[in-house]
Amino acid sequence: MRPIFLLALILLTISCKKETQSETLQDYFTYNQKNTVESAGVRMIPIKTPVGEFKVWTKRFGNNPKIKILLLHGGPAMTHEYMECFETFFQREGFEFYEYDQLGSYYSDQPKDSSLWTTERFVEEVEQVRKAIGADNNNFYVLGNSWGGILAMEYALKYQKNLKGLLISNMVASAPEYGKYADEVLAKQMKPEILAEIRTLEAKKDFNNPRYMELLIPNFYKEHLCRLKEWPDGLNRASKHMNGEIYTLMQGPSEFGISGRLAKWDIKNRLKEIEIPTLMIGAKYDTMDPKAMEEQSKLVQKGRFLYCPNGSHLAMWDDQQVFMKGVIKFIKDVDHNEF
Repeated sequence: MRPIFLLALILLTISCKKETQSETLQDYFTYNQKNTVESAGVRMIPIKTPVGEFKVWTKRFGNNPKIKILLLHGGPAMTHEYMECFETFFQREGFEFYEYDQLGSYYSDQPKDSSLWTTERFVEEVEQVRKAIGADNNNFYVLGNSWGGILAMEYALKYQKNLKGLLISNMVASAPEYGKYADEVLAKQMKPEILAEIRTLEAKKDFNNPRYMELLIPNFYKEHLCRLKEWPDGLNRASKHMNGEIYTLMQGPSEFGISGRLAKWDIKNRLKEIEIPTLMIGAKYDTMDPKAMEEQSKLVQKGRFLYCPNGSHLAMWDDQQVFMKGVIKFIKDVDHNEF
């Protein structure tokens, strides 16, 4: 009889585990109130601005009251699509996270009033999104890449009281230093004749000339933006969906330095004001100086540096395992108060 009893006990244990796992998954994918239409976590969040109310696109994954991560894409005016690589990694960890198209980007409203495209206005937008997703300083993490890193740092300087952790992916705290690195380091890595042709087109402001991108894509973007031989589908879609008007107004016509409204942006001397745990991520082939990213991790009060030895500006793709492992460890350490 004893073997039968043991077998019954084992089967009961397995059954309980399956039931618990099923309940956990059910909770994880519960996004809506009962008796409402399911929309796969997609929600258009109303945003108030000085020129009216608009809506921004968000998509929620998971259900975790302890960890809510908001992803801030680059550009400005790229889309969440190139950040879709976080989906499998973060879902495996049981994190709650949000993909989000900032105002003016493809999946959100695209008003034409140029007064909206300022860092200060975008900061207020992020704060409204935070309130809408019910995040606070017990669970709220912001992860910003490129321009999203600028936005994340600016948000932290004004609203760090609402944050638990800050992650800055591949963005320095000074646009002039970024331009200097592009001119003095990255440009010199190009063949002289290629660089000369690029400079000639820039001097003429002939940025719409197809030749400009013909030169930049293989000689700059493929070297410093994303080094994968075949670019991910999400990155290709984001590139096609970019709002070029906003991008050019704020960033300038290319990633080869900043020449738009952000050209003089510099908050490096204010990093010391950031008190929350902060991860600065740099990469060997990045458009941003990885040494500057490491320095920034020491300028904030509770900083950590993650270096991606095979990565570029989109290290979440071309040095993915190092990038994701470091990001996940940081979030877990902060969550467990082990930072």
